[in-house]
Amino acid sequence: MYEAIPSQKRGILFFTAIVIAFMQGGIWSAHRQAADNFPDNTLVSTTTRYLSFGWSNSRPTIKEHPISKLMADAEAAFREKLSRQSRSLEDAVAEYQRRYNRKPPRGFDEWWKFAQENNVLMTDEYDNIHEDLAPFWDITGEQLRWRAAIAGHLPFVDVVRVRDGKATAVNILDGDESEDVSARTNGFLSIVKDFQDKLPDLDFPINGMAEGRVLIPWERQIRSNETVQLNIDAIVAELSGSFDADWHGEGNVWEAFRRTCPPGTAARQLFSSFRALQSSVNQTSRLTASSDDFDFATGTAGNYSFCSNPWAHYNQGHFFSDWRTTGAIFPIFSPAKASGFFDIRIPSHYYYAQTRRYTYGWDPVNLQLKDVDDMETPWEEKSDKVFWRGASTGGGSSPPGFAAQYQRHRFVRLASDQSSGNRTIVFADPPGSTNYVYADVPVGALNDEIMDVAFVKVVGSHNFPGGHDAMVRFHRIDDGGVNLGDHWKHKYVVDLDGMGYSGRFFSFMESDSVVLKATVYREFFSDWLQPWLHYIPLSQSYAEIYNIHAFFSGATEATLRAANATAPTDSAERRGAKSIDGDRRLRRIARAGKQWKRTMGRRVDMEAYIYRLCLEYARLASDDRDAMSFSL
Repeated sequence: MYEAIPSQKRGILFFTAIVIAFMQGGIWSAHRQAADNFPDNTLVSTTTRYLSFGWSNSRPTIKEHPISKLMADAEAAFREKLSRQSRSLEDAVAEYQRRYNRKPPRGFDEWWKFAQENNVLMTDEYDNIHEDLAPFWDITGEQLRWRAAIAGHLPFVDVVRVRDGKATAVNILDGDESEDVSARTNGFLSIVKDFQDKLPDLDFPINGMAEGRVLIPWERQIRSNETVQLNIDAIVAELSGSFDADWHGEGNVWEAFRRTCPPGTAARQLFSSFRALQSSVNQTSRLTASSDDFDFATGTAGNYSFCSNPWAHYNQGHFFSDWRTTGAIFPIFSPAKASGFFDIRIPSHYYYAQTRRYTYGWDPVNLQLKDVDDMETPWEEKSDKVFWRGASTGGGSSPPGFAAQYQRHRFVRLASDQSSGNRTIVFADPPGSTNYVYADVPVGALNDEIMDVAFVKVVGSHNFPGGHDAMVRFHRIDDGGVNLGDHWKHKYVVDLDGMGYSGRFFSFMESDSVVLKATVYREFFSDWLQPWLHYIPLSQSYAEIYNIHAFFSGATEATLRAANATAPTDSAERRGAKSIDGDRRLRRIARAGKQWKRTMGRRVDMEAYIYRLCLEYARLASDDRDAMSFSL
């Protein structure tokens, strides 16, 4: 029957089989897990039917692996973005007006001079600033200033003040405007001081926590000046009562978040704000089965909506944060924000500061930054294993009992799995060729061969079902701990969200290793970075990680054994061989990431971002915004 199919159609069918095989193995989704729970899934049965063509003695070839195209497209997209950046002030003003349909803010010419003197390459990509500040165009400058003043009275919110050209940081709630402020606030202050003399009097409320703080109920979201006073009245009433910093069992982030969804969405129709833990565990396969919504070209969740898919919130720890959000629009400056939040993004103090825990190449003895970290390992000596170490953080405990589904816990369990289940692995046969075959490989053997993943510190075990004993039993724990430099011994370094965004991302990027990043957060640099060129994006299911490793590092021993059981190899010499082409491509990503960090992720690039953000914010806080605009 197979031989009766014309060769051209065989190639098309095989290519389709490869694509669907990757979907099954995780590149676009995890349909094998879906099949276990939804046996009538027609796509899964179709996949199984296509897979039968793969083991024919006449193995067709495909011209290009999906990852090859993702990499090529990423490089072309980023090259095009760089090439179109403005090269003169006149060009920058014209591009600004084209994008935002308004003039740049006053001081734009001085910002441009700063950017040119410091070789800032991204001169136009500041859409994040305009997205974050957009809600404040619907209120007056006086109202914005009033909101900024009120925000300073919220728990764990400090204020960076600019008065007469000098910036200071205070904590209002500590009494007498204490200077005992958070590290995040001090980080922002350090940046602002570089151009404080160019700013009018302003208040910048700085979030002292890693988690986002502003979630506006759909009914309160600002649509016109007519609704502004209603929002003010609501928050004043809230602050005049007992606005605790912690939820204290009286709600959680999910309850606040789902109120931001439009009426009629599934999240707004929930009978309760949360379900039993067993229900959330059962939903895990549904989350993985829906990872088609993850866009691997952009490294984002695409059009995925927690409002439409409320069950998926059980798998993200930030929905269970202990720290209370506010339901009115305040200008609160935070290092990152997840979908639905209204915080204003600023660079993390972990990125800007220079410390042993978060900075690549930092010499804590001589207090100097080195081009090459003392613990950096030559590429040829790096391990091919996927490496991750971290604490068992990932979410709060409001309500308790959901930690098993937090992002870090799920990844450690995936990498520690020794069950009898299989993963569908696609690999080149022979190595370096464009002939791809696939095999169902025992997951335990795969994890032994390619995973080096563990918790180094057990925290929040009271929030884990079964307590400390259960957490230790179901997750690998490495009591030895690691230094930041220990990561550089591995080609694959995984970066995962913790209680909030990951503070190690910039240090990982500057190493000569490849970052595999999974996150639900958006940070200030998202317009400047290109997935599949500077790093490898991971979906929230992580299931594609096995096929990513197979593409770059070749088939493992377990994969070759599984393939041999069905289709004997042409030559025993290929057993254990690595893909030279794949390793070359992997190193290309490592070098591109390092180059990005040293040219676009510098401290001065963060300063340029904050400088421009401050100019925009100063105009919004002005009573005469037209007078605060810049014209050539």
